[in-house]
Amino acid sequence: MSRSKKRKKAGTRIAMPASLGACHALIGQLASAVEEQSSTIETLRQEKERIQAEFALLAQRMFARRSERYLNDPNQLKLDLGDDDNAADAAEGLAQAVEESGIVVKSHVRRPRKPRNESLPENLERYEVEADVPEDVRNCPEHGPRELIGYDTTETLEFEPPRLRVRVTKYPKYACPKDSTCGVASPERAVGLVEGDRYDTSVAAEIITAKYGYHVPVYRQQDLFAGSGWTPARSTLLNILTGAAFVIEPLVAHFKRAVLADDIIGTDDTRVTLILPETVPKPDPNDPTSKRAYEVLSKAIEEKRPSVNAHRWAYRGITVPLNVFDFTVSWHRDGPEIMLADFTGIVLGDCYSGYEGIALASDGRIQRASCAAHARRKFVDAKIAYPLESAVVMAKFRQLYDIEDQAKDFSPEARLELRQEAAAPVWAELEEWLDSESATGALPKSLLAKAAGYLRNQWDGLQTYLADGRVPIDNNDTEQLMKQVAIGRKNWLFVGSVDAGRRAADFLTLVSSAVRNDLDVWAYIKDVLDRLLAGETDYAALRPDAWAAAHPEAIREYRATERRDRADRKKARRATRR
Repeated sequence: MSRSKKRKKAGTRIAMPASLGACHALIGQLASAVEEQSSTIETLRQEKERIQAEFALLAQRMFARRSERYLNDPNQLKLDLGDDDNAADAAEGLAQAVEESGIVVKSHVRRPRKPRNESLPENLERYEVEADVPEDVRNCPEHGPRELIGYDTTETLEFEPPRLRVRVTKYPKYACPKDSTCGVASPERAVGLVEGDRYDTSVAAEIITAKYGYHVPVYRQQDLFAGSGWTPARSTLLNILTGAAFVIEPLVAHFKRAVLADDIIGTDDTRVTLILPETVPKPDPNDPTSKRAYEVLSKAIEEKRPSVNAHRWAYRGITVPLNVFDFTVSWHRDGPEIMLADFTGIVLGDCYSGYEGIALASDGRIQRASCAAHARRKFVDAKIAYPLESAVVMAKFRQLYDIEDQAKDFSPEARLELRQEAAAPVWAELEEWLDSESATGALPKSLLAKAAGYLRNQWDGLQTYLADGRVPIDNNDTEQLMKQVAIGRKNWLFVGSVDAGRRAADFLTLVSSAVRNDLDVWAYIKDVLDRLLAGETDYAALRPDAWAAAHPEAIREYRATERRDRADRKKARRATRR
């Protein structure tokens, strides 16, 4: 390679112009190029920071503890002393400085734990077994036989596997002894879940409770039943579920009417995988959701996809203690739009745009309330890259939740008064922060800018609870219902058909409502099936809250105790901060 080519490869020198005007023009070009490069560098720097922040957030979600608890002391900054020898010396020095300064450090007195009651419940069946006594215990080596003076007793809990049995019902047949043409008379047969009344409602209640209460798929239930001596085909278990779903349809419809009659509804949704059928049935003119299902499934089949992302929706009554589930083949807003067609009141949910569209199209019939936990969560994500700015907002949210904790046992009127007196000024401070340089100066694509944007966009919905003491500050209770679906999804993996998705929604409606009212789910489901098969039409009496009043023995008292203890601990923690 020649020297001239090497020089060109190493870099091209800019020839200096001869005239002053040409020099000025060249300087202008170079300045423009430098400005453009500086802008590019700044853009790349911002993009790098955004990617690093998102990577840190993903790493935290994957590997770190999933806790959003925020601890803040305005008089104290975190000091990471590490874990080496120098850190130990520093810690000792800090302790000595505190002692010399005369600062009194409040001691942490551990309260004695409440002793557990380990005794076994009195309602359990008991039987006695007398221990074998060896001869050297019966007889005194010096004086002969010992006298029995009493017993020491111990109680040991035993477990017996579930037991199946066959009930043989005999229906007498009567004939006229004088004339055979009079025919044979016999009592009317009982109505069963499947033809022939081969399976009792207790079996159906067990299948439903296992699948939708404990998330055990049907194929695993085969093994459970086999352990009791009966190995059913999966189709048999599915047929029992289908029969039970048909029986509970009118009760589920009553639940929907009851929830939609509430003034406030919390709603949320989550994705489930729907396996595509070989052929798609034509839309049913009596089913408003069938048209959308036909369009979505037909398009997916044309694209030769094996499945689609369907959605499970939950609607939670705030003052009515019932939950209702729904199933749609897509995330389109027509699902909640159809569900809420006759609803008048407040819908509490996340930032899903469909809710806003439904509210706008309702002519004031529906008002939106947004979830403060969602807004706060955005700043939890942003604190990785913007710890100081996020800490300011998170401290404000902590104040808002402390206020809600104080008002937990208040009447709606008293709660509203406290919110307007104490919470409204905190929201005003948050609004000031949104207009400050901390919020407006954040990089447009940064997590902090996204969090601030979310807070601005949802501002009106976040203020709704300040006008009604019954409206919760967040939608966390409804979001908890989605955890039931998420846990089940890890076990059953997918939904086999649209009809199966709808049946599952009906079963989840009953099971989750029973759980919400602290009921023994199996006992509730069995009794409901028995009464519906017997022709019961007083559906209000079959609501879990009404049923619990008539069956106090089926209430799981420990659930209420656990919630109460958990609430007391949280209240005590927050009280120390105020």
